[in-house]
Amino acid sequence: MRRRNTMLFDGFDMLFNIAFALIFCSVFIILAYGIITSITTWNKNNHSPRLNVSARVVAKRTEVSHHQHPNNGDMSGSHGYRTTSSTSYYVTFEVDSGDRIEFSMSGSEYGMLIEGDAGTLNFQGTRYLGFERK
Repeated sequence: MRRRNTMLFDGFDMLFNIAFALIFCSVFIILAYGIITSITTWNKNNHSPRLNVSARVVAKRTEVSHHQHPNNGDMSGSHGYRTTSSTSYYVTFEVDSGDRIEFSMSGSEYGMLIEGDAGTLNFQGTRYLGFERK
């Protein structure tokens, strides 16, 4: 009888070790993919020419994200949660050829633009550098 229980626990140990290894490898792969993608985009932007083109603002949008954080560092949440939010700002420009390009930007730059504004768009790859109104 004692041998039987030991075999049962050995099976759980093996299953736990396999599950832990799979989760660890999955998290590592996801993080590595994110880092490699970010570095690739950064490098591509740095090697792209800086362009100044005539454009106009055709759309603006925001994206609000809400995050909950446990109070007092207690991961169980037994002391409650505090909520924070962050806002991402996006503006779509239309260039003379009719192509549209959307850029992420800071809130202060976003606030200075109005749909219909025309001027010169400055960018490098997917990196927004500025907009000068005519």
